[in-house]
Amino acid sequence: ASSALEDPTLERHFKGHKDVVSCADFSPNNKQLATGSCDKNLMIWNLTPKARAFRFVGHTDIITGVHFSPSGSLVASSSRDQTVRLWTPSIKGESTVFKAHTASVRSVQFSSDGQRLVTASDDKSVKVWGVERKKFLYSLSRHTNWVRCARFSPDGRLVASCGDDRTVRLWDTSSRQCINIFTDYGGSATFVDFNSSGTCIASSGADNTLKIWDIRTNKLIQHYRVHSAGVNCFSFHPSGNYLISGSSDSTMKILDLLEGRLIYTLHGHKGPVLAVAFSRDGGLFASGGADSQVLMWKTNFDSLNYRDLLSRHSRRVTPDPLPHLMDIYPRSPHRHNAQNGTVEVSAHSCTATTIPMCFTNSTDFPLRGRLTSTLENIVQQLDILTQTVAVLEERLTLTEDKLRTCLDNQVLLLQQTHQVDGSDEEAEGSSV
Repeated sequence: ASSALEDPTLERHFKGHKDVVSCADFSPNNKQLATGSCDKNLMIWNLTPKARAFRFVGHTDIITGVHFSPSGSLVASSSRDQTVRLWTPSIKGESTVFKAHTASVRSVQFSSDGQRLVTASDDKSVKVWGVERKKFLYSLSRHTNWVRCARFSPDGRLVASCGDDRTVRLWDTSSRQCINIFTDYGGSATFVDFNSSGTCIASSGADNTLKIWDIRTNKLIQHYRVHSAGVNCFSFHPSGNYLISGSSDSTMKILDLLEGRLIYTLHGHKGPVLAVAFSRDGGLFASGGADSQVLMWKTNFDSLNYRDLLSRHSRRVTPDPLPHLMDIYPRSPHRHNAQNGTVEVSAHSCTATTIPMCFTNSTDFPLRGRLTSTLENIVQQLDILTQTVAVLEERLTLTEDKLRTCLDNQVLLLQQTHQVDGSDEEAEGSSV
């Protein structure tokens, strides 16, 4: 894989901010890039050649977060001035402002349906807002220190947040309860986000680490120590196969999450890197930092196998038609050996200590053929398991339906018995 990869290339260099660049986000159609800065200005860079940039002025303090709505018709920005602004990313640059928190607002993000916003603040709370009416909906308040970042899951049912209390918290948006806490940090948890499928969250720390958790099993599955200073930000590639991180060590690192290893170190900034973001299609990524620069890069390394991997994945998750109920037989019991499921990568060795599941396709290692066929067998077994579970669910549903019918019949019988008893009593009374 890595030997055939094309290296990322620096495409453009945007000059316009007069201070630290703190946040960045691409528009859904990839025609604009929004960046926020400590110069209090929001810049919208139009990516078509020779198009002019828009500078939006309104915030009275440092801009900390920026995010395009799913339709691209709005841009939300958060600021240390305790407000959130919603802008129209056109030459008019109109904005509506709402007082969001009682302290600095650290991050802002739209839900994937564009109906809600989530904000994180130094007032130790996470808040959710209705976009259409600019209306406060509810607070999530269990953090015991400043909240650095909050993000919706792709389906909007969960919120992940992290902060200076060294915890990453997972919230259920319907019950508004904290349903999980990950406390494994030697310093502030600086940034958090979901992967594109919503099965994992990643979080970065002031302790130089990046961690990826499977939220279905609540297990730490990958743990990277590739930076030599605090990790400030990261962004998942839309395929979920790669992650880019920005650090106070002045570098960006690109990780291959399938192989569990570091594949690129980029030196584009002088000073801490505070913002990184992949475009919605993954073809570009942007970075910003303490040097006031905004850099835009062409990804390249994802172009060869991204489409092929997606087609293989779709074949895997859409197996053949389900077998008939009669085709499934009970299998003999077999033991599962417990395994350490964490991939740990260090900057010095750049090798994984334990890789329980490693997807690779190059020929530079011995045993690669056997490993590939073993993995294919595992995938086939997983497909069979998926089908078996589906069949069991079907059986359960049938059993539930039968039970419900039995209960309904019982209720009817009881009602009829009562009616008969009642009519007998009436008959006795009248005969007396």
